[in-house]
Amino acid sequence: MTWAQHYDPLHNATLSTLVAALPVVVLLGAIALFKVRIHLAALLGLAVALSIALGVYAMPVKAALATTAFGAAYGLFPIGWIILNLIFLHTLTVKSGLFDVLRQSLARLAPDPRVQVILIAFSFGAFFEGAAGFGTPVAVTAAILMQLGFKPLQASGLSLIANTAPVAFGALGTPIIALSKVTGISEFTLSQMVGRQLPFFSLIVPFWVVWAMAGWRGMIGVWPAALTAGVAFAVPQFLVSNFHGPWLVDIVAAVCSIAAMVVLLKFWKPKENEEWRMKNEETDGDERKQSGHSSFFILNSSFRAWLPWILLSALVFVWGLPAVKKSLDTISAPAFAVAGLHEVVVRTPPVVAAPTADKPTKPEEAIFKLNWLSATGTGILVAAVIAGLLMGFSPRELLRHYGATLVRVRFSLITIAAMLAIGYVTRYSGTDVTLGLALAKTGTFYPFFGTLLGWLGVALTGSDTASNVIFGSLQKITAEQTGINPTLMAAANSSGGVMGKMVDAQSIVVASTATNWYGHEGSILRYVFFHSLALAVLMGILVLLQAYVAPFTSMVVK
Repeated sequence: MTWAQHYDPLHNATLSTLVAALPVVVLLGAIALFKVRIHLAALLGLAVALSIALGVYAMPVKAALATTAFGAAYGLFPIGWIILNLIFLHTLTVKSGLFDVLRQSLARLAPDPRVQVILIAFSFGAFFEGAAGFGTPVAVTAAILMQLGFKPLQASGLSLIANTAPVAFGALGTPIIALSKVTGISEFTLSQMVGRQLPFFSLIVPFWVVWAMAGWRGMIGVWPAALTAGVAFAVPQFLVSNFHGPWLVDIVAAVCSIAAMVVLLKFWKPKENEEWRMKNEETDGDERKQSGHSSFFILNSSFRAWLPWILLSALVFVWGLPAVKKSLDTISAPAFAVAGLHEVVVRTPPVVAAPTADKPTKPEEAIFKLNWLSATGTGILVAAVIAGLLMGFSPRELLRHYGATLVRVRFSLITIAAMLAIGYVTRYSGTDVTLGLALAKTGTFYPFFGTLLGWLGVALTGSDTASNVIFGSLQKITAEQTGINPTLMAAANSSGGVMGKMVDAQSIVVASTATNWYGHEGSILRYVFFHSLALAVLMGILVLLQAYVAPFTSMVVK
């Protein structure tokens, strides 16, 4: 038995839209305004989302409960699995004293905090976005910045702001691949179009993140570094996306950006600026000594400090390769159809094309894949175990630290499970489409508001991939109805979505967990919200220009 979604349950578009927005309003209001602990706010938001799905949209009870369980399970695996194992690795490096050595190594390479945030949050973070995605770059870079002396709020907020331009090509092009599947537009065509939007912002973001940290004067003081990192990322991003495809865009661009920064720092250093440095640096006074567990410590100290992260980078990259994933999945990748939800929900026009006798609408799938061996989190765990053994930790000590890490992130895991449950309930009940249709009814200004729809999708779901799956078809259909190039609007959904990454609750929880600042998510949200909305508006303006104004129209892939 199937259940067809309907997107105006109150028979009044305005009222239906206001009701559909309630879960988001309650969630964000509880966090930012009333300062409710985020796991409690997430559970409250989930309760509201379920109430609306059942009471207003008349979603079957069994399907609604199955959706909640499906979303929570996805939150724990693979996303929670990534965070747990990444924090485990971080804990080992802190306990061994290697994180202090890493901090000193980075301080020697880039002693100025403004340069550190460009190199680490933007360039280094982009590599992890390209290789793994799903919160990995924010967790890694926020933890490193915290250890370099940044305040928890800054480490979290700056990592979130920097993790924008790479997101559309994250996890080896997964968002573009998913967008291609729901729109029928080729992966290469979408890659080309997104590659003609995001490079503008790859140039802007290094300047923007330093401005957010140090103000205008502080940003001007390191403009050579910001320009170098941006150009070295943007140019390869354009070239690879337009002449190769979406798969290796971020990895190639990130490596070029890191290399360019290292070369620049050999010949150029910014002038000291004590006035703002004193306001933006904080030392925790926790000077940890190296444990000296084994002969591993005979190696050069800087190399020792970087080795766990080199192992992490290598294994995450290898784990992400399609051939490796496929091989590991053949060993163990059970998939479970979610009872009560799989092929029960049917999307209806205008989100999908009107069904015909020859081509009926296919019900939505709901399959949970427990690909534990090929999951990115498993690669991170392997890197952590190898690094821990090299540091001299015994298996018993590794288990003890792993248990302590699990206790540390327990509330984060609950939060992420609840957040993903909210996203899945809104998706399968159709409330997300009600919000999307409200933005789609904007006529000539649809290119601008359609871009904001991508932003909204990521802010709700925490994933550019999920936003593309939810709204990709809607963007294509609406574009065709309004006479706009559908490739432009499909790409705009993904490009606009990247700006929503910094305000989605999942990413904020990852950042607060990585900086051991759990419970202050409202402060982080307030810190990044303006930056997220401002960058989304700028992206909307660019797409509007590409739709109507020469010479920007020549950028659109036909």
